[in-house]
This record gives sequence, C-alpha cells and structure tokens, in this order.
Amino acid sequence: MNMGIDLNKRIWQWIMLITLAFMWGSSFILMKRGLESYTNNQVAALRMLIASILFIPFIIRQIKFLSKNNIIYLIIIGFIGNFFPAFLYTKAQTEISSALAGMLNSLVPIFALIIGTLVYKDKNNIVNITGIVIGLIGAIGLVFFNSSINIFSGNNLYGLLIILATIFYAISINLIKHKVNNLSGTTVAALSFLFIGPFAGIYLIFSDFSAALSSPDYIDNFIYIVILAIFSSFIAVILFNILIKYTSTIFSASVTYIIPVFAIMWGIIDEETITLSQMIFITIIMLGVYLVNKR
Repeated sequence: MNMGIDLNKRIWQWIMLITLAFMWGSSFILMKRGLESYTNNQVAALRMLIASILFIPFIIRQIKFLSKNNIIYLIIIGFIGNFFPAFLYTKAQTEISSALAGMLNSLVPIFALIIGTLVYKDKNNIVNITGIVIGLIGAIGLVFFNSSINIFSGNNLYGLLIILATIFYAISINLIKHKVNNLSGTTVAALSFLFIGPFAGIYLIFSDFSAALSSPDYIDNFIYIVILAIFSSFIAVILFNILIKYTSTIFSASVTYIIPVFAIMWGIIDEETITLSQMIFITIIMLGVYLVNKR
C-alpha cells in the first residue's frame, strides 16, 4: 500500500473500518435529505449514476481485467452489492425511521457468516462468532436505548426490504472474497459499476422530475445526493472491497455494527445529548468488532 499504509497490519484495518463506518453512517441522513425533493427511486438512481460516472477513469484503466471467468461475478456484485440495495434502502426509508434501518443493517455480518460457512466452508473460531453476537447486541441496544427517536414509527413491514438488502450485501461480500480475489478492490468496484451505471441512466431519462424541481430546496437536496454518491458509493465501495481482500468477510461486514455509533455522533453535532447507556453499548460494539478480528 502507498503512503505507509499496510493493511496487513491490524491498526490500518481498524482505521479503514472506522472510516467506512463514518461514510456509511452518514448515508442515512443524506438519503433522508435527498428524499425531501426526489422520489426514492430517483435518489437511488442518481446515486448509482453519479458514482458510475466517477468510476469511468478507473473503468478505462481496469477494463483489461474483465474476462469470461469473472464477468458473471462482477455483474452479480454490481447489482446485488450496490444497485438493488440502493433502491431497497431508499424505498424502506420512505416508511421506516433511519434508526430502525441502521439496526436492521447490522444483520450483514450474521448473513455473511452463514453464507461463508455453508457455501464456502469458511472456518471461524468460537471467539469470532462470539464477537458477532456481542456486536449485534451492542448495535441493537444502541438503537433501543436512544430515547430521542421512535424506531417503530412508520410501516415496519418495509424493514423486510432492509433485511433483503443485507442478504444481498452478504452474498456480494463472499463473492468478492472467494470468486474475484485475484482482482484488486478498485478493479472490482470499477468493473461492477460498469454494468449498473447504464441501467440507472436509462431509468433517470424516463423519470419525471417535475415534482422535484417544484420543491424549494431541490438544488440543496441534489447536492446531498452527490455527496452520498461520492463518499458512500464511490470512495466507500473502493475502500470496502480493498478491506475484504485483507481481512475476513465477517470483520469487513462488522462495519455495520459501528454505523449506529456515528448516527449518535451526528446527533451530538445536532445538539442532542449522549447518555451513559449509549456509551456502554458503543463500548460493547467495539469489543464485539475486536473479537471478530482476533486471530
């Protein structure tokens, strides 16, 4: 790695994990802002198209690595690891709270472990599995004991969309780890967006933006979507794919446990108070992630 970054060292793995958690932890508020002017499908499609455009220089350089042996896996990774979840999350957030979405998002490591063990025969010791359980308890507790929000507001059946998205993420994580592990994280990210960008563009061409353009803050909310695409899809996907290469699937997936921590941090910035119980559950989450990464 450049600039002295060595992801074989645990400290750099943790730094990247926390960086990813910050980026994805901010995505819920960015999606919420985008939905104030645009439909859920428009927010998702704009996010995917903008990220795909940013990937074009990488696609041009990495297209030589596309082959008949990996094209199917890259297409699957593109759609179930990025495209479909983007639409599922924005649709779900039209009916459920961001907090509940964040809590359900914590199911990713569980599904990643199950798929990795059953399909790819991954070996995980009892300490790693214990870490998953502890991290999940911490993530759930962090949301349940946040008294400033009502996680059960809205139609919670839409939470099933988040659960489906977490299964998609878990499948994608295992494919990256086991099927295209000969490609760099940047290559996997760029070539997977090669296939989903055109679909997002076609949808937007035939989309009706009249309602969005009549809203007072459509420019500001479009900027929020651009930020979402840059940090949560473009940069974060590259970093996440790289992290998967250097760590286990369950460690990289445990980023979803830390995401609620940054949701709390955003609350502090917005002049909300942090409670002792929240600090306790944040500590539990960090213990869980530590055990997941313990060799």
